[in-house]
Amino acid sequence: MSLLEARDIIKVYPNGVLANDGVSLSVEPREIHAIVGENGAGKSTLMKILYGLEQPTSGQVFLNGEPVDIDNTHTAIEMRIGMVHQNFMLVDSFTIAENIALGREPRKGITIDRKQAIEDTRTLSKTYGLHVDALAKVESVPVGMRQRVEILKALYRGAEILILDEPTAVLTPRETTDLFAAIRNLVKEGKTVIFITHKLREVMEISDRVTVMRDAKVVGTVTTAETSIPELARMMVGREVFMVVDKPPVQRGKPVLETKSLTYANEAGRALVNHVSFTAYESEILGIAGVEGNGQTELVEVLTGLREATSGEAWVDGQSIIGHGPRRVREARVTHIPEDRLSNGLARDASIVENLIIDRYYREPFTRGGILQPKAIGKNGRELIAQFGILAQSGDVPVGSLSGGNMQKVIVAREFSSSPRLLIAAQPTRGVDIGAIEFIHQQLVDKRTQGLSILLISADLQEVMKLADRIMVMYNGEVVAVLPNTPDLTEEHLGLYMLGAARQTHEEMEAAL
Repeated sequence: MSLLEARDIIKVYPNGVLANDGVSLSVEPREIHAIVGENGAGKSTLMKILYGLEQPTSGQVFLNGEPVDIDNTHTAIEMRIGMVHQNFMLVDSFTIAENIALGREPRKGITIDRKQAIEDTRTLSKTYGLHVDALAKVESVPVGMRQRVEILKALYRGAEILILDEPTAVLTPRETTDLFAAIRNLVKEGKTVIFITHKLREVMEISDRVTVMRDAKVVGTVTTAETSIPELARMMVGREVFMVVDKPPVQRGKPVLETKSLTYANEAGRALVNHVSFTAYESEILGIAGVEGNGQTELVEVLTGLREATSGEAWVDGQSIIGHGPRRVREARVTHIPEDRLSNGLARDASIVENLIIDRYYREPFTRGGILQPKAIGKNGRELIAQFGILAQSGDVPVGSLSGGNMQKVIVAREFSSSPRLLIAAQPTRGVDIGAIEFIHQQLVDKRTQGLSILLISADLQEVMKLADRIMVMYNGEVVAVLPNTPDLTEEHLGLYMLGAARQTHEEMEAAL
């Protein structure tokens, strides 16, 4: 008998979108069950139904063979179902013990028993091999520990079934290894884990079975030991997916971007970017690796004019780009794929064709004599939609109506079509499906081969190692290593620099820069 079963689930949203179309899923006790699929395949909707965040239009959920109505998250928790979301839901100013006990604090009379909360946290941590510092404030601990806190929160509430949504998205290789060891330990202790991820290599490493979804339906469920990454990719996309990027060797050209002692300090005076100096060249992808929160975001925003540097300088082809605002940066032929496409990359209510000229609407042929030229705007949009394979009913629909992968393609099309000298690509494939990842990766490599200088910032270390020619590692706002991306470079070696456990000498860094 299955522990948890979803049978013939249909979910139709009020806007008519069919998110789940007769979906059935069976999860066995004490297994690690992976759910994979492209964006819009219906995985998240199904998980929300199992956790009580959404209600099915029709169909039934069964727990231990009995039909159940999971009408809200409190009911799910009562049924011992817990969910760890990709975006952590923690109070930064609270201690780890306070976060874990929040809402279910042990009491001594009418007061909260903080000593008991700390003791409970330490006991849970030891039992499940999820090491945390019960007294540390969340704001002071690394991302990997925050992930463990979220899992312990669910366990504290009695979860026997854990739904983990993209749990390794922001972890280093070492932190991922530690998490996988903890997940295996949870299963040994009798827990059941549902694991949602885009990373098929992780699916092969950690799961017992895999359910693949495509176009709101279940394509199939396979035993992990009897499948392969190419087969899972084919099931997800519906065609063969080429997992290797065609990356011909090229000789790097002359310098394009040069930075010297670039520094950005926040209002409290803390240097989030600390005297960063480096050079990016023509026909090169310079990857920036690092655990999120170590200055990469701030560095990108300073370089693109979204933040004002505290000190230091940066030049593109000898032209200063610091302190002049985003338009000056763009006029220096710098383009930017932002890490948050909805906040910084797109105007959601504007059409696709409007988004494709949002950085150049004031120039010919899109404007003449101060008047917009609809024909030129439409022609540009149709050409880019076809060239970049953007799936939409027409270029006039709001860009916010597209899937995540197609939104990202709109940004890629716009940024690549402006004849840039430097492309700053921040998390270019975050949250997009495997088909879109394949497309974007090849576009990046093709542009690099044609002479473009690319600065690639990604929390996905596999992505950096797959695409970059050189890799610069940031830790605590500083550059701690610059390494050629040779075949003998390993994720574990890079991970030491990312965690601050190793640092190159000044001479080593100068030689690599």
